[in-house]
Amino acid sequence: MADYDLVVRGGTVASGLGTMRCDIGINGGRIVALAESIKGGAATLDAGGLLVLPGGVDTHCHIEEPSRGGYTSAGGAPVTEVTVQEESFGSASVSAFAGGTTSVVCFIPQWKGEGILPRLADYEARAAKGMVDYSFHQVISDATEDVLEREVPQIVAKGIRSLKVFLTYEPLHLSDEQYLKVLVTARRHACLVTVHCENYAAINWRTEALLKAGLTAPKYHAWSRPPVVEREATHRAIALAELVDQPIQVFHVSCAEAAEEIARAQYRGVKVWGETCPQYLALTAADMDRTSDKNGGFEGAAYMCSPSPRTVEEQGRVWEMIRRGTLDVVSSDHCGFSMGRPGMGKQSGGTAVSFRDIPNGIPGLAARLPILFSEGVSKGRISLDHFVRLTATNPARLMGLAPRKGAIAIGADADLALWNPRKKVTITNALMQHAIDYTPYEGLEVTGWPVATVRRGAVVMRDGVVQAEPGTGRFLARGPYDFIAPRGVVANGFDAAPPPGS
Repeated sequence: MADYDLVVRGGTVASGLGTMRCDIGINGGRIVALAESIKGGAATLDAGGLLVLPGGVDTHCHIEEPSRGGYTSAGGAPVTEVTVQEESFGSASVSAFAGGTTSVVCFIPQWKGEGILPRLADYEARAAKGMVDYSFHQVISDATEDVLEREVPQIVAKGIRSLKVFLTYEPLHLSDEQYLKVLVTARRHACLVTVHCENYAAINWRTEALLKAGLTAPKYHAWSRPPVVEREATHRAIALAELVDQPIQVFHVSCAEAAEEIARAQYRGVKVWGETCPQYLALTAADMDRTSDKNGGFEGAAYMCSPSPRTVEEQGRVWEMIRRGTLDVVSSDHCGFSMGRPGMGKQSGGTAVSFRDIPNGIPGLAARLPILFSEGVSKGRISLDHFVRLTATNPARLMGLAPRKGAIAIGADADLALWNPRKKVTITNALMQHAIDYTPYEGLEVTGWPVATVRRGAVVMRDGVVQAEPGTGRFLARGPYDFIAPRGVVANGFDAAPPPGS
């Protein structure tokens, strides 16, 4: 009987803890040996001339989220519950494996006027059909006493340890008072809070002024939410979290102004982390001004997400914040709406008359790692170890998935991405292997590409061909973990939100 189910031989391993030339022995889906040379193995995978990286951990993915009204993601018939994105957990798993990602954290929605438990049961059933390993954030859009006091403890007991709040968007946004209540609840139940930071009232006010002036094209999406509204909301989100002594992560930071608010808080010792995304490193606001004949002159809508992509100069400033460590996670914020899909896509059923009516979000699950590797490692902006920390080690640690995920180490799940650092590829929508009819990165040439993906010891992608059985993804339950524990620092020494029993 072979000592190992699989041996990965001859690669340069970037473990998340340093780089070394070694073989990897895998048994029962876990890494059980790292050595200069490992003999035997029921199966082998030749990594000669390749980098061996931890499988990507993408902690910000919108996949198959239900919403009220509209059309189904599969057939176009009006129903009561529909998915906002066309992406199913099956198609998203294929896209993830194609891009070297093996674990995702996505979002259970809450609808105004309803609790969270009905959506949880529905979403668990959807996710169980996929192949990628997964965990959840719970969106809180209606912070009622029943939700916070009765339902949140039940989702925590299931292994969900992060709550997501929006400071903008109708009907998702919370007031400052509601946000404070969520922070208090999260602290009492040892959860992380993740925050979309943009000023709701300011965006609405500016949007109305733009529309009144007849400025309706997709490019004015960026005008409706300039960096100042992101900076203000980031400052406010951090200040209220500091007041409660509750750790938070600020999602999809697009500009240095917002990142500087995070840096100042970190300097004070506040537990706040910042995340950015490839769209803020590879796209700009100018992309939303595209008006070719493609998609009926509506091409700019393909690049709309929130916060908005900024300028080339701002990209450089975001890179500097990455190098400093202020932004220490890069996720995809994968949120796809097709351009040509009636009723569901960017055209909003063909009735979109202004940027306000166009769904926000772009697909990026498969593109995340290749773009960051090419723009970061291949161009000398960051080291290979830094790339691994940004895309696997740090997100796994922050979300309580470490040491099981995010590193190549004894006892960790055998999640690997074999990487050809010299391979040049021009991104096309077909290579993304998602269910959406475009990629905003079409035509972008990257240097560095995943040639094989291993999930828990099984080779699930080789040379772009994905082979995995539906339903083989595993839910990643998260228990309490010290990394996100409150500091124990409160204003005037008065704790206005003590945990139960204290």
